[in-house]
Amino acid sequence: MSLESHITRVIWEEASRDWVELSSCDVVVVGAGPSGLTAAKYLAEKGLKTLVLERRLSFGGGIGGGGMLLHKAVVDERGLGILMDFNIRYKPSSIRGLYVVDTAELTAKLAAGALDAGAKIIPGISVEDVIVRYNPFRVQGVVVEWSAVQFSGLHVDPLFIESKAVIDATGHDAEVLRILEKKNPESKVKIPGEKSAYSEKADVDVVEYTGRVIPGLYATGMAVAAVHGLNRMGPIFTGMLLSGRKVAEAVIRDLESAPK
Repeated sequence: MSLESHITRVIWEEASRDWVELSSCDVVVVGAGPSGLTAAKYLAEKGLKTLVLERRLSFGGGIGGGGMLLHKAVVDERGLGILMDFNIRYKPSSIRGLYVVDTAELTAKLAAGALDAGAKIIPGISVEDVIVRYNPFRVQGVVVEWSAVQFSGLHVDPLFIESKAVIDATGHDAEVLRILEKKNPESKVKIPGEKSAYSEKADVDVVEYTGRVIPGLYATGMAVAAVHGLNRMGPIFTGMLLSGRKVAEAVIRDLESAPK
């Protein structure tokens, strides 16, 4: 056989092996932005089988654009411990209490930290629905499709990934939560959407409200702002990092206390 056929064979074999293994996970994180990647690291470090799905072919969410395409982001003192956990360099700014990070390093090292901890990140996958169960109502996984199939408008049936917990880390759009709002009124999920900017308040509130929305489904990052009608904060990422760690802690606590 030629090298070309060997390349094809190896890719199919290894990708298929991954998909068989990942058809059932402990946690599915939807969205590879700052909160999702942070959560993935702390979840995987606890030995949970953690899968991060990202509809784009890149990760980092809103980090890459910085503020108005300037390649810097801001973190305050509350987030320094997480930066150190990921070995992300930072430096003090001219404003006391605010620190600056390069957006490329923040993106790359959040992803590397999640991967090194044992999480799996698969790009180019969209979550188009969730798996539900009734009495009581709960989320039990996700329904997935190639993003390219969705973009093309082709009718192709999706496949399923079962999980003990799903985390909506899709940012401002709160895509998973909106699926519940639209298709499952019995979930009682309502998405008022985020309010206008109030950075100081928003960066604290997003962390405070992070956690489980309904059984099996959790919100982190700006998805929290959407579901709870909180303010937006712009390119300060302390709340995003802390929210990611907090949602991981909430999932770990719930899974550890769940009946075996």
